[in-house]
Amino acid sequence: MIHDRQTQETVGELRADTAGCEGVVHFNNAGASLPPRSVVDRMVRHLHRESEIGGYEAADEVSGELDAVRGDLAALVGADREEIAITDSATRSWLSVFTAVPWTEGDRILTAAPEYSSNLIAMLDLARRRGVRVEQVPSTPGGEMDVEALRTLLDDDVRMVAVTHAPTNGGLVQPVERIGAVVAGSPALYLVDACQTAGQVPLDLHRIGADALSGTGRKYLRAPRGTGFLAVLRAVLDTLAPAHLDLTSATLDGDRVRPRADAQRFELFERSVAAVLGLGEAVRYYRGVGLDWVHDYVTALAAHLRAELDRIPAVTVTDQGVHRSGIVTFRAETVTASTLASRLRERGINVTVSRPPSTPWDTRHPDLDDLVRASVHYYNTPGEVARLCSEVTALC
Repeated sequence: MIHDRQTQETVGELRADTAGCEGVVHFNNAGASLPPRSVVDRMVRHLHRESEIGGYEAADEVSGELDAVRGDLAALVGADREEIAITDSATRSWLSVFTAVPWTEGDRILTAAPEYSSNLIAMLDLARRRGVRVEQVPSTPGGEMDVEALRTLLDDDVRMVAVTHAPTNGGLVQPVERIGAVVAGSPALYLVDACQTAGQVPLDLHRIGADALSGTGRKYLRAPRGTGFLAVLRAVLDTLAPAHLDLTSATLDGDRVRPRADAQRFELFERSVAAVLGLGEAVRYYRGVGLDWVHDYVTALAAHLRAELDRIPAVTVTDQGVHRSGIVTFRAETVTASTLASRLRERGINVTVSRPPSTPWDTRHPDLDDLVRASVHYYNTPGEVARLCSEVTALC
């Protein structure tokens, strides 16, 4: 697919629409991707308008467009607009649900080995304060959560099953739909962290079977930093009591506080209006490119990168998973990950370093240390892959 002429023409058009492609080879899309020109333009136009008439007044002018962003996000994840909240990050979204659960002593949380550290910190802190138990579901030899093992661990004490769809430290994609089918037969809340998959993997809240799904704008969606979203099934909203409420998320009835009936109970009044407008533009841009095409291209280009890295004698690709994302991780025998990443940046190639503390429970390799992480997107090309591998070969 990646060498198909029509595909190359499409990628060329997308690159022309991405200013950063003119000056850098950007393989840090799982950190923050390069935005399309239309996203930047929409944000800048609004910032200019704020400077001309004032922030509140400029927001009033675009109130309809702001409200439409919620519908854009709903279409992105197969939810209703009343099930969408707009936040400032995936972490804020995830924590909004996690801290809204009425936890009691003895509740159990089931999660996976490569769970993200921020999520684990929240879980383990809750365990310390409230007597909740956090348990790791065994993994299959391929690295995914063992769905049959999960089935045996589920009982009435399991209050939540929390899974990161695509971990930060490798190409693994968790079988979230199969996990959801198992969790559906239990009283547990199913929370999916889709921060690395929103924008590269088609998502459907109902097909996954998730009660709630969190995501970010800055990664594969190509939206600005400081944006995120949360989808929560209407059926579970009334079981969740947000830890933080204000005049946007709740109303006062005398002395009684009434959270909103929809997912906006997880929103707060203050936000960057320009960033939210940029998020909406990014979602529309992604849907215009085509969700299935993006997934197929990113997956194929990442597989090509792994194959080319495998040809370099001093390099070991460390990715697991039956199904893999656009995230590729590797290590070199003769150069540390930090040194290699730094030298590549000097040569105009952006990668990053994945460190063990980001997924502290992932002990599949006793010697799994810092890794170089190269995450591809649909504006990257086979030629850029060749350039990366050539530089890695020279540096190793």
